[in-house]
Amino acid sequence: MAVTEKKPVKIVETVLRDAHQSLIATRMSTEKMLPIIDKMDEIGYYAVECWGGATFDASLRFLKEDPWVRLRKLRDGFKNTKLQMLFRGQNILGYNHYADDVVEYFVQKSVSNGIDIIRIFDCLNDLRNLETAVKAANKEKAHAQIALCYTLGDAYTMDYWRDIARRIEDMGADSICIKDMAGLLTPYAAEELVTALKSSTKLPIDLHTHYTSGVASMTYLKAVEAGCDIIDTAMSPLALGTSQPATEVMVEAFRGTGYDTGLDQVKLAEIADYFAPIREEALKSGLLNPKVLGVNIKTLQYQVPGGMLSNLVSQLKEAGQEDKYREVLEEIPRVRKDFGEPPLVTPSSQIVGTQAVMNVIGGQRYKMVPKESKKIMLGEFGQTVKPFNPEVQKKIIGDETPITCRPADLIPPQLPQFEKECAQWKQQEEDVLSYALFPKVAEEFFKYREAQQTKIDAAVADTTNKAYPV
Repeated sequence: MAVTEKKPVKIVETVLRDAHQSLIATRMSTEKMLPIIDKMDEIGYYAVECWGGATFDASLRFLKEDPWVRLRKLRDGFKNTKLQMLFRGQNILGYNHYADDVVEYFVQKSVSNGIDIIRIFDCLNDLRNLETAVKAANKEKAHAQIALCYTLGDAYTMDYWRDIARRIEDMGADSICIKDMAGLLTPYAAEELVTALKSSTKLPIDLHTHYTSGVASMTYLKAVEAGCDIIDTAMSPLALGTSQPATEVMVEAFRGTGYDTGLDQVKLAEIADYFAPIREEALKSGLLNPKVLGVNIKTLQYQVPGGMLSNLVSQLKEAGQEDKYREVLEEIPRVRKDFGEPPLVTPSSQIVGTQAVMNVIGGQRYKMVPKESKKIMLGEFGQTVKPFNPEVQKKIIGDETPITCRPADLIPPQLPQFEKECAQWKQQEEDVLSYALFPKVAEEFFKYREAQQTKIDAAVADTTNKAYPV
């Protein structure tokens, strides 16, 4: 292996996004975040990941918060630190493809409300599904980072990774992230992968992994030694398990070396002290299940993300077929192969997992087929790295003709229609985007917001009348 130049590794802090998404179902409220922001802003992180992913949906649905208001408050607090978000390409933050006009408008509003770095990924690594978001980020002068979903399989050779990295650089991205959502990347495989990427692109390389299989901190060490520029970590109270390696641990691991982050452990300890009671509270309430804090080496055996495993268990429980768990785990790789060997990440992980469950409990493969499986086979999510199993495709879609173009090319502009449907609720321009992504959830939130405003108005009027009696 070529000797790489030693330089300080940069840290992206995930405690305000992926850490609580991975461990406590994205339930950290804005109110819990705000008191610690000043201290976090002094650390010198490369960036703080604080928005996107599941935070948007969870804010509206469960916390009854406006995600746009959260972003503006975070932007006000972080004076010196870049803010980063996770963006699902043509799916934005939802689960279906949207027209280009919606994608462009969402990027524009994310940047104008405070986002600096947009991490953009596609569940199939189909770069066509990232083009619009990258161009929009370039136009808004934001940093466009393309995240490659890391997975294993015959098709995912070093040549595959080198080639896709070159294409990403040609697209106009500013950096590349290796997104290892299932914790599949082992230390020496990381060294090989980072070396391969560095040989084919000049773009900075960021590595994002999860501690699910127990090897993540060792993986970071070998990746950094191979030239990885940035790593994603989480403050220790919300680290490990299905979250990221702990920030303080990685800072200490590189201290005094050529990769020294320069971050202050005393200041980091103050931040950890802030999040510790939040962890304890979540453990006490059951929101943080100790099971997700352990090591699940089966992740490497079955290549299944931790969240997908728990989803399978609940699906089988509902069907009263918990004894079929091992059969389903063995069926997943077969379904994945039939479906063109996609990476297992939202939404492909849910689709492959659900189909595997149906194949097992139905007693016959592809006897029961959910509409999402049909969409994949019709090419509505994009192109997989390998062809579909033709027999399975025929069984699922019959005589329908699959599409081969970029799926969004078939979607006419959608913003005017969303504007019309959302008009009665609209109080800010961003409301139309909340509605576009989650119509029912957004409408419920808008009704809740209106009711709260009415209550406040009534309370103000009551106070005024008492102060100035007629």
